Order: sequence, then C-alpha cells, then structure tokens
Amino acid sequence: MNLKNLNPGDLVYAANAIYNDGGIPELPDDALIAASGTRGVIIETGHLEEQPEQVLYLVRFEGPDLNLGPPTGVWPEELTVEQEAQ
Repeated sequence: MNLKNLNPGDLVYAANAIYNDGGIPELPDDALIAASGTRGVIIETGHLEEQPEQVLYLVRFEGPDLNLGPPTGVWPEELTVEQEAQ
C-alpha cells in the first residue's frame, strides 16, 4: 500500500519512535508518543497549505493500556503498514 494513499480508519504502525515536538500541549516536550512498532489508526488526512503535495496524517496511537492516545500529526515516512515481527 502506498503510504500517500492511506485513509481515515486505516491501521498503521510507527516506523520509528515518535516524540512530542511541542504540538501536543498536554504532553511534555520530547515525551514518547509511540515506540517503534506501536499500532495506530488514521483519523484524518491533510496537506500543508504551503506545500499542498506534502501529505500529513493525524494518527492516534495505542498506549500501554491499549487506549488511544492524543491525535498526533505524522509524515508518511514516520509510518508503516507492516507490523514488526515479534
């Protein structure tokens, strides 16, 4: 699946650890949002106004308690559709 063709509801995984860059005010800066391989669901897709060709996804990743965390903006290269082998 092309990562630029994902839609709301699609299941994805963090390709690498994702940390708060300050975009989620209720979390400390540099807080771990999703470890590599963490499962998430796309809740919205969008584009940057200045770069309409640049896709941006809003994803909610599962926490250790299996509840979904806050919506997090991520780039396609930060996601994968393949679950890591355990």
